Amino acid sequence: MRAFLLLYILLLVGCSSETGREQSMQLPSIVHQNSEEEQLEIIKEHLGNALQYPLYSQQRQMEIDKGLAKDSTIAYLWQQKAMPLFKQGKYEIGMDFVDRAVKYDPDRWQDYRAFIKCIFAKTYREAIADFQDCKSKRGNLHVMDHTYNFYIALSHLQLNEFEAAERYLQAEFDSIIAMEDSSWLHHLDLFYLGISKFELGKREEAVKYFDLALERYPQFSDVQYFKARCLLQQGDTAAATNLRDLAKENAAVGYTINEDNVVYERYPYQVRWR
Repeated sequence: MRAFLLLYILLLVGCSSETGREQSMQLPSIVHQNSEEEQLEIIKEHLGNALQYPLYSQQRQMEIDKGLAKDSTIAYLWQQKAMPLFKQGKYEIGMDFVDRAVKYDPDRWQDYRAFIKCIFAKTYREAIADFQDCKSKRGNLHVMDHTYNFYIALSHLQLNEFEAAERYLQAEFDSIIAMEDSSWLHHLDLFYLGISKFELGKREEAVKYFDLALERYPQFSDVQYFKARCLLQQGDTAAATNLRDLAKENAAVGYTINEDNVVYERYPYQVRWR
């Protein structure tokens, strides 16, 4: 009997502990939606207060929560809760918050969520689905300086679906060339188009696009590294060795992928030298 009572007490304590954890993880419940003017005032007050605290601090999160307690339909506050968490690698909880942002303002935040899935969380099939949905609604727009097709192609590269990646990147390249304004060609678009060719064994084509990327960013070490690999496979050992050495030197002084978020995440095919 005493053993039974002890077991019963332990179960009660365990349930109480689990309930406490669940309550501590609950998001603010939905309250009535304020007018746009009222929402702007809530953002101004509580995000303004939050910005006085360090980016990764709990105080910052709690200040944003105060705003959401007044109106939990403010998508921008949900995104501001999510953003520091992604930069800390806390993808799962961050995605809970950004999902709320998308729920309340999909036109503003769905493509941002797709970007996060591609570059941060690395859930590539989900990223493709989000980007394709955005494309179906608004066309091939830009988010974080690149087109939806660019990120779809990166996702395919990371899924080893090289033909699909090549198709999207080649279409991007061809569309820009058709406008007769090659200045719009971005060195990353050219790098990843070269990578798709490289992965498909099209070494000469890969070198062509790597060279175009280097015209725009001559010290781009990751391009130099993969071009060197092409040259080595083509039998030009001396040139490959020299270029690889140069790539390593350039990488050592920071000439690599120069996207803003590279300080938080390694981009696809960014070379690991150590």
